[in-house]
Amino acid sequence: MGSTPLAAPAWAQSSTGANQSLDTVTVTSTVPTYGDTPPPAFAGGQIAAGGRVGLLGEKDAMDIPFSVTSYTSKLIENQQSQTLGDTLQNDASVSVGQGYGIYGEAFKIRGFNLTGDDVAYGGLYGVLPRQLINSDIAERIEVFKGASAFTSGIPIGGNGGIGGTVNIEPKHAGNEPMLKLSSGYRSDSYGEVGVDASRRFGDQKQWGARVSAVRGRGDTAIDDESQRDTSVVVGLDYRGERGRVLFDVGHQKSTLEGARSSLYTGAATKVPSVPDASSNYTPAFGGSALETHFGMVRGEYDLNDDWTAFAALGGNRTIEHIVSANPSLTDDNGNASVNDFETANHIDNFASQAGIRGYVVTGPVSHDVTLAYSSAYRKFDTDWSSLAAGTTNIYDPRDLSRPAGDPSFVGGSVTRTRSQGVTLSDTLGFLNDRVLLTLGARYQELEVDERPNAGGNDRYADRRVTPAVGVVFKATSNVSLYANYVEALQDGGTVTDTSASNYGQYLGIAHAKQYEVGSKFDYGNIGGGISLFQIKLPTAAVVDGVGGLDNEQRNRGVELSLYGEPLEGLRLFSSATWIDAELTKTQDGTEGNHATGVPEYRVVLGSEWDIPHVDRLTATGRVIHTGTQYADAGNDLELDPWTRLDLGVRYTTPIGGANWVWRAGVDNVTDEDYWAGASTAFAGYLIQGEPRTFKLSATVEF
Repeated sequence: MGSTPLAAPAWAQSSTGANQSLDTVTVTSTVPTYGDTPPPAFAGGQIAAGGRVGLLGEKDAMDIPFSVTSYTSKLIENQQSQTLGDTLQNDASVSVGQGYGIYGEAFKIRGFNLTGDDVAYGGLYGVLPRQLINSDIAERIEVFKGASAFTSGIPIGGNGGIGGTVNIEPKHAGNEPMLKLSSGYRSDSYGEVGVDASRRFGDQKQWGARVSAVRGRGDTAIDDESQRDTSVVVGLDYRGERGRVLFDVGHQKSTLEGARSSLYTGAATKVPSVPDASSNYTPAFGGSALETHFGMVRGEYDLNDDWTAFAALGGNRTIEHIVSANPSLTDDNGNASVNDFETANHIDNFASQAGIRGYVVTGPVSHDVTLAYSSAYRKFDTDWSSLAAGTTNIYDPRDLSRPAGDPSFVGGSVTRTRSQGVTLSDTLGFLNDRVLLTLGARYQELEVDERPNAGGNDRYADRRVTPAVGVVFKATSNVSLYANYVEALQDGGTVTDTSASNYGQYLGIAHAKQYEVGSKFDYGNIGGGISLFQIKLPTAAVVDGVGGLDNEQRNRGVELSLYGEPLEGLRLFSSATWIDAELTKTQDGTEGNHATGVPEYRVVLGSEWDIPHVDRLTATGRVIHTGTQYADAGNDLELDPWTRLDLGVRYTTPIGGANWVWRAGVDNVTDEDYWAGASTAFAGYLIQGEPRTFKLSATVEF
C-alpha cells in the first residue's frame, strides 16, 4: 500500500454502495481499500477493483500477488440471479454443478472441488447455508483463485481452498435512505416478491440498518419440479471515529419437490444421449428441505493512525431432510434402477477470528503487517437409510411411488471438526511501493472426532506450517506483474481400502502446492489480466499394501479476464480458462489420464449494450462455452463440449419520483440438451444442464 490506511473514511466511501445507483461507477483511488472496506466498483459497475484475501482483508487487485474477482450486487440484480451458482457462472475459472446425492450446488475452481460448506461470509467460514445460497443476501460475491491455506486456513467443510475460495460480503446501509420493492417470475410458474430497505441514523449517520427479504414459490422449467424459498437478512452497523461494528443475522429456507438429481452412469459403457432439457427422470418423491439460521458480528478498532485491531464471531444452525432418488444406469439404453436414500442432518457451526493489521515504514521499506488467528468448529449429526424403489428409463421415466417397508441399509454418525491456526504476513514495499514482496506463513491445526452410530470412535489430529511468498512489480501505473508460491491444506481422511494393512489409519493433512505468475492491467475504463498456474494435490492410494497420500493430480492452466466499459454504453465481463488436469501418479493404470469432472477449457463472453437513440434501454447477452470433460478416471466416459446462450433486455425509467427497472431474460435461449458436468467427488455422476428458462422482474426504488 502506498499510504497509511485511513479505515474510517474508507468505510464511509464504501457505504455509498454501487447497488444504489444505476449510473456507471468510475474508479477513483482517493481512499485505499483496507480491512473490511470493500474496493469500489470498476467502470461499468459489474466487477469490483479487488476483493477479500482471507484474513488479510479487502485488497486492491493491483496490489496483491493473487487473482481475485468480485461481482457486485448490480450484476447480480441485472442478471436476475437466484443462487450463488447463477452468479459464479460468469467466471470461466468456476464450474457449477451438483453435490453428491443432494440437490444443492457444488463448485470447482481451477478444477478442484469447493462445496457450499466452504463459502465464507464476510471472511468467516461456517456461517452461511451449505447446500443452496440465495444470491439476494450478497452485496459482493468474491472469488479468490488459487491455494488459500495461508490466507484462510482449512475451511470447515474440509473440501475447499485447493483451487480457490468464495466469499460473500453482506449487505449494509448506504449513506442515503433506500426502499426497493421487487417482484419476479421464472418459468414454468415460479413467482417471487422481495423488499430491500435501509436507513442511517444519528447526527453523523453513524448507525445503519438494512433489511432484505425474498419469498418465492412455484414450478421450475424442469418437468414436475417445484421450489419454495424464503430468505431474510438483517444488517446493522455502527461506524464511529475509530471503531466500526457490523452485525448480520439471517434465515434461509429452501424446499425442492420432485427435484431432478444427478445421474449415475452405473453399468453404462458410454455416456448416454442427453434427454430433453426439461425432462425429469427422478421420481417425484425426490427432494429436500433445507433450513438455516445464521449470524455474525464483526468489528474493527483503530488503535492509532497505523494499526487496527479486528475480530469476528459467527455461526449457524442447519436442519436438512434430503430424499435422494438418483437413477443408476443398468445398460446403454437408458434403463436405470432407483433407490430411496433418505438423509437427516443437524449441523451446528461456530467460527471466530481476531487479529491486528498495521502499516509501518523502516527506512526506504514500508511494511503492511497482519497477525491473525482464526478457528472453526462444526458438529455434524447425520442419519441415513436406503431402500430400493424400482426401475425407470431416463428417456421414458416411470412415475415411481416411494417404497414402503424397512430400509435395507441404515447408518449415521456424529462428527466434530475443529480447525484453528495463526497467520503472520508482511508485505514489504520497495521503490515507493512499486515492488511489493509478501512473505508469510500459517500454523494450522485440525482435529476430527467421528463417532458412528454403530459404535466406535475415530479420532485423529494433525498440524502443519504452510509458507507463502508473493511479489508484485508495478511495471507502469496501469500494469502489475505478479508471482506467488502458496499451499492449500485439506483433511486427508482415513485409509478406506480394506485391503490395506493400515485400514482406518488417519492420513494427516494433505497439502497442495501452487506456483503462479501473471499480469493485471487497469486503464480506468477497462481492466483484466492473465495468469498461469500449476497446482499439485496428493490423494489417497494403497502402495505395497499400505495406504497413504501417494497419488497425485496436477492441474496446469491459463486464465484470461477482461471487464469494464471500453466504450460509453458498452460494458464487458468476459473470461476464459484452459486447464490440463492430469493424473500424474496413480496405482490403477490411469496415470497420464485427464482428471474427472474438469473441462479442458471454459469461455464466458458477457456484455451489456445501451441501445443508441432509445433512452434507458439496455440489451444484455452472455455466451458460455465449456469443453470436453470426463466422468471416469479411465477416460472412457467423455462428455461433449456445450454452448449456452443467454439473452435479455432491461428498461429503466423514473415514474412518480421513483426509479422503475423492468427486466426480461432467457437463459439457454436455444433450449440446448447437454451434460453440463461430471462430479469429481464420486466418479460416474452426470449433471444435466438447465432447460430454456424465461425470467421477468420489476423493481421500484424510492
